Amino acid sequence: MLEKSFVPADHENALYDAWEKSGAFRAHPDRPGEPFSIMFPPPNVTGTLHLGHSLNFVLQDMLIRWKRQEGFNVLWQPGTDHAGIATQMVVERALDKEGTSRTALGREGFLERVWDWKQEYGGTIVKQLRKLGASADWERERFTMDDGLSRAVRKVFVTLYNEGLIYRDRRLVNWDPKFRSAISDLEVENHETKGSMWYIRYPLEDGRTITVATTRPETMLGDVAVAVHPEDERYADMIGKTVILPLTGRRIPVVADLHSDPEKGTGAVKITPAHDFNDFEVGKRHNLPAPTVLDETACLWIEEIRPELRDVEGLASVAFVESLNGLNREEGRKQVVAELERLEWLEKIEPHKLQVPHAERGGAIVEPRLTLQWYCDAKTLSGPAVEAVESGKIAFEPRQWENTFHAWMRDIQPWCISRQLWWGHRIPAWYGADGKVYVAENEQDAQAQAGEGVSLTQDEDVLDTWFSSALWPFTTLGWPDKTEELARYYPTSVLVTGFDIIFFWVARMMMMGLHFMDDVPFRTVLIHGLVRDEKGQKMSKSKGNGLDPLDLVAEFGADATRLAICAGTGPGRDIKLGRKRVEEHRAFITKLWNAARFLEMNGAKPMEGFDPASVKSALGRWILTEANDAITEAGRALSVYRFDEYASCCYRFVWSRFCDWFVEFSKPVFAAENEETAELRAVSAHVLGLILRLMQPVIPFVTATLWQELGYPGKFEEIRWPEIMTVTRADEARAELDWVIRLIGDVRTVRSEMNIPPSQKAPLLLRDAAPENLERAKTWAEAIGRMARVSEIGVVGEDAPRNAAQLVLDEATVFIPLEGLIDLEAERARLAKEITRIEGEILKVTRKLDNADFVARAKPEVVEENRERLVSFQSDLARLKAALGRLA
Repeated sequence: MLEKSFVPADHENALYDAWEKSGAFRAHPDRPGEPFSIMFPPPNVTGTLHLGHSLNFVLQDMLIRWKRQEGFNVLWQPGTDHAGIATQMVVERALDKEGTSRTALGREGFLERVWDWKQEYGGTIVKQLRKLGASADWERERFTMDDGLSRAVRKVFVTLYNEGLIYRDRRLVNWDPKFRSAISDLEVENHETKGSMWYIRYPLEDGRTITVATTRPETMLGDVAVAVHPEDERYADMIGKTVILPLTGRRIPVVADLHSDPEKGTGAVKITPAHDFNDFEVGKRHNLPAPTVLDETACLWIEEIRPELRDVEGLASVAFVESLNGLNREEGRKQVVAELERLEWLEKIEPHKLQVPHAERGGAIVEPRLTLQWYCDAKTLSGPAVEAVESGKIAFEPRQWENTFHAWMRDIQPWCISRQLWWGHRIPAWYGADGKVYVAENEQDAQAQAGEGVSLTQDEDVLDTWFSSALWPFTTLGWPDKTEELARYYPTSVLVTGFDIIFFWVARMMMMGLHFMDDVPFRTVLIHGLVRDEKGQKMSKSKGNGLDPLDLVAEFGADATRLAICAGTGPGRDIKLGRKRVEEHRAFITKLWNAARFLEMNGAKPMEGFDPASVKSALGRWILTEANDAITEAGRALSVYRFDEYASCCYRFVWSRFCDWFVEFSKPVFAAENEETAELRAVSAHVLGLILRLMQPVIPFVTATLWQELGYPGKFEEIRWPEIMTVTRADEARAELDWVIRLIGDVRTVRSEMNIPPSQKAPLLLRDAAPENLERAKTWAEAIGRMARVSEIGVVGEDAPRNAAQLVLDEATVFIPLEGLIDLEAERARLAKEITRIEGEILKVTRKLDNADFVARAKPEVVEENRERLVSFQSDLARLKAALGRLA
């Protein structure tokens, strides 16, 4: 006997453990079946489960579970990413609390500590994903720095180097001065900051001055030119002239370059190639030097400009510039501005809002820094990836994300793949005393290249985390070895990911997969949106609107959490999720459980050999027909990744058709004992089994519990997706039951609008009803009476009864006499008053929305809330007017 209610915590852990031990999630490359594979977007080993993860992994799990049911040979490949800078930061913080440091331990000692940390804490998110029901093949779990993947990374690096696609170059990078390392664009966050714009006069040798505007006066020590637009008439005769740089006394040219915008600032800009990405490109175009004036900690460093410093009376002082050496950039800026002001070269200061780049990890202000790094020729590698998308070998869902992909790929730059960290894949390059580089998969091979007696030192840097992640789809399957898994599951089927890493990860997997496997890494890239709160706002700690998915699982269950995510996930759009949404979907779980319990109490049990084609009753044939529709619609929705439509289809069928109508219609049949009773018990058990199979991908715990408890045959984890059934005279059954349902629904609506008390039954009179509908009314009189609160059903001629509400159902007019049921005059007055109130509300909201200023200034969620209120009020108004019209 089923318990009174489903308590998720009583079942989830035991079920999951049983599934895992049984090997239900295990992939078997040697077994038959069309392959279907999905790779984890590997979460950081430092990570804990958040709602973004939950969305991503629930969608993957649904596809995996569904394809298992369809008989595919499925692999869901799990794993985690070593997350270089994030992990190093976590361990360094722990060391700091112990009173020691990375440098005190030395490289080997520090790496030992990181591996110890990884063993103890690195599996947190994997454990949490199990709580969510993720059915991955955990026995195949990989880590981006395990031995096999490390070997593959070295092989890829060496191969690309030998092909000329990896090289060293001195270029600008995003530099984190706290970690003293290059970082990727993805690890940089721009924060709007209130700053200043300093206008500085630079003297020309001919006695004139040119004013430049800058937000970084401290970097002027490294200026190598002043740029003006070639068509800016104000500066036309200055082009080619020489400027004496204030403070340093160095001579720099005025150059013409399109980078200078005549509409911004003064139209003249200082060019500091070593400290600005745009300036770096200007410097390359004009063959300018690029002296560095900030060191790796973002302190002023004058070593490279010292030889050119000179004293110029009233303009420059070597002693002053020397005094700046070693100051941090903020203090250096103050000193530079003060000196410019003292020397009267500072024209003015204006407040200015600017976007300041910060390191996502650690929060330091990021500096553009000119350094010698390792690069990968992404431009060359990107060609086949672009062609794969253009030719349809890889499809983005939704398709508009292909435009984003192409926009990024058109402007692709060399990929900086080296990081000045200790945790990560160490670059397989060794240097001789003369600086010559030897790239090899191991030190022995490097030594063989260098020759005996040559002392070698390995490169201190490690590879960008995205480098090893780019190889994920094939290295996790055993490459460079030719494994059975690689042959069976590559290319993978679907990649599920967010839009924010299309370029950083998705595109790079395409490049590497096509280059090393000569095939795409996946067929479809499924892009999902962000998880927002119920008002559509981005979740954040500062707003206090964040939700912990594990708290939702603990309170409402994994199934309710998964179903809420599924129901809200439309194609590429953001999902609104909050406790209320999850609670609403827990109500669905409860509804399903209660229906199953009712059927069990009424003797409904799975019947071996049940044949849907043999069902005689209209009710049985109708629910089987409805089930066929649900199976078709659900499968179609999942096949095109419309998770919201899948959830909606299941919701409608289970809650409305099965629970609200079929179960209710069945009650008097179950109360009797005859041939129809036995048949309906078999039908109800069969359809409930279909529901459990239909919804297993999204709510696996409650469906598995019911499957086992109610005695359905076979292991639940091995059940197949339901197939379409043969139902005799399906259209006839549908027409009959749909007519009855519409009649009951319309009568309920009228009773609600008329405020007829539920305790009061009312007669129902039909006029002009077709003979078959009169027969239906007679056949279903008990259900109509019970469910629509009808005392009797009769027929009326041309003379309509007075004071009766009426409705039209196909060819018939249906009357509900109201005499004695309600105070008609009072009801007319109430409806008229409510109509007036609603019209007033509509007017107020309409005025707001018609106000362009309100729409422009109000928060988007407030505007959306007002639009929703307007639609609700308009619906209420239509309903109230219809009710008043019935009393006329």
